[in-house]
Amino acid sequence: MLKRLWLIAAVLLPFGAAVAQEVPLQHVRTNINDIQSLQRGARDFMNYCSGCHSLRYLRYERMAKDLQIPLPLLKKNLMLTSKKPLDHILSAMPPADAVKWFGVAPPDLTLMARYMGKDYIYSFLKGFYADKSRLWGVNNLYKPNVAMPFVLATLQGVQKPVYKSVTDASGHTRMELVGVTPGTGGSMTPAQYDEFVTDITNFLNYTAEPIKAERRKLGVYVMLFLALFFVLTYLLKKEYWKDVH
Repeated sequence: MLKRLWLIAAVLLPFGAAVAQEVPLQHVRTNINDIQSLQRGARDFMNYCSGCHSLRYLRYERMAKDLQIPLPLLKKNLMLTSKKPLDHILSAMPPADAVKWFGVAPPDLTLMARYMGKDYIYSFLKGFYADKSRLWGVNNLYKPNVAMPFVLATLQGVQKPVYKSVTDASGHTRMELVGVTPGTGGSMTPAQYDEFVTDITNFLNYTAEPIKAERRKLGVYVMLFLALFFVLTYLLKKEYWKDVH
């Protein structure tokens, strides 16, 4: 049975077709206590991503409070889809229009870092490459046939795909997509774009759990209290049992 399945797969796979193999995610180091990085990430998300993607589980006011953004500055520069700080952060594009343009509604990104991981977000934003067969002229190394256009192309430029020839056990040769290489240049250097993507990733890591930084800080105090309580309890135990032989 297994041999028959291999034969069917060999027939269905066109000779010399280019396919993508699973590419390891790139690792990113973020810091949710870095307020400046979070502020830059919020700014860049609102300018480049909020036209299609929402953060429907986060309110403008909560974001402003956690990221230390004055309300006048928030209203002037970041509130692009609402005039009320208590509103949730929704995308500027109606869902029906999104489906019309892309064939599928862009996902809400509030919990994306919890669902897919921050390494995936970082890798995804660095994984676009030129592909003339796609509607928008680009594809993604980490999400093949993605419906999203590369809105950051003017910043990073458009990368070129890297293929390698692979021959299977049956002697059939195919081209595998194994990575990307720099192509047309953008307005940012690789280091600048890396920082740009890291800031957005850091911001989305914050939106997935806004209480995380406060929770970690509180956890330190809890552990210190438990340590002190343990010492007091131990001393009390010695005092009660000192006359017991």
